[in-house]
Amino acid sequence: MDLKQEISALEEEVRGHLSTIETLEGLERFRVGYLGKKGKVTLLTKRLGTLPREERPEAGKEINRLKAWVEAELERKTHTVKEALRQKRLAEERVDITLPGRRVPRGRDHPITLVSREITDIFVGMGFEAVEGPEVELDYYNFEALNIPKDHPARDMQDTFYISDNVVLRTHTSPVQVRTMEKQRPPVRVIALGVVYRCDSDVTHTPMFHQVEGLLVDKNITMGDLKGVLTRFVHLMFGKDVGVRFRPSYFPFTEPSAEVDIQCVICKGKGCRVCGNTGWLEILGCGMVDPAVYGFVDYDPETVSGFAWGLGVERVAMLKYGINDLRSFFENDLRFLSQF
Repeated sequence: MDLKQEISALEEEVRGHLSTIETLEGLERFRVGYLGKKGKVTLLTKRLGTLPREERPEAGKEINRLKAWVEAELERKTHTVKEALRQKRLAEERVDITLPGRRVPRGRDHPITLVSREITDIFVGMGFEAVEGPEVELDYYNFEALNIPKDHPARDMQDTFYISDNVVLRTHTSPVQVRTMEKQRPPVRVIALGVVYRCDSDVTHTPMFHQVEGLLVDKNITMGDLKGVLTRFVHLMFGKDVGVRFRPSYFPFTEPSAEVDIQCVICKGKGCRVCGNTGWLEILGCGMVDPAVYGFVDYDPETVSGFAWGLGVERVAMLKYGINDLRSFFENDLRFLSQF
C-alpha cells in the first residue's frame, strides 16, 4: 500500500473512531493515538525520509493536510462532546421551581439571655438603672472596698482567680456598685449584670457564670424596703403565688444579711428531691449595706442607708425552666437550646 492509500485509509479510520467517542477522556486517548509522538499521523511524517526525493514534496503536502484535517475534526468533536456534557449536567442539576423552598433554620436566644433580659426588665421597671464594669478587676474593688481586707476569712468563700497580687477576675459584680458610688452621690438605684469567675466546677457550679447584683442607697431606706423589692421580683419572675422567706445569713459587706428562699417550683412546697424535702429553694443573698462600705466612697452613714442583693442568673434559669445540670447552659447542644 503506497502512502496515498495509507492516508486515505487513515482518514476513514479517523472518521469511524471519532464517531464513537462521547467523553473527553476518550478524545484525549484519540489525540495521543493519532497526533502524539508515536501517533499514526506522526509516524507517517517519519516515513518521508524513505521516499524518493522527487516524491517527498507531494507526500509531505498530503501528510500536512491530513494532520490539519485530523486536528480540525478533533476540535469539532471536542466542542460537540463538551456541549453534550454541559446539556446533560444542566438537565441533571435543573431546579424544580414548583417545589416548596427549604426553611432556613433560625437562631434562638440562649436561656441565659432570656432570663437576664427578664431580670433586667423587672428591676428597670422598678426604677433601677443597669450599669456595667470591668471583668478584670482590682483587688481593692473586688474585696477591700467591700469590707473584705486581705486577711479577712471571707476571701476563702470566693475561690478567686488571681492574675497578680492586686488583679483578679472578679468573683461577683459588687465591684460595679462601689465604682458607681464613687462617681455618683445618693440616691443610687442600680443593677449590675455580667460574667463572674470562680475556681469551681461541678453539676451546680462552673468557673464562669452570670450574676446580677443590685444596690439602692438613699435616705431612710429600711429592711422593709429590701423585702418589698425582692418579694416583688420573685412574684414577677416565678408567679404571684410562690412563697418567699428571708433567713438570717452573713455577708461581709451587708449587716444585717439574709438569704432569700422561694417555695420549691417543682413540688410547690410539698417536699421533693430537688429541695431536699424542705419545700424551699435558696435563690439569692441580700442585706443592708454595712456602714463600713460607705467609708470607701465618702458617703455619710448617718445620712443615708441602703440595701444590696446578688443572685446567679443560671440559678434562676434552672429554677424557672426546670433544668437540673448547670453545664447544659455551656455545652451548645442545639437540642437543648432549641427548647427555649
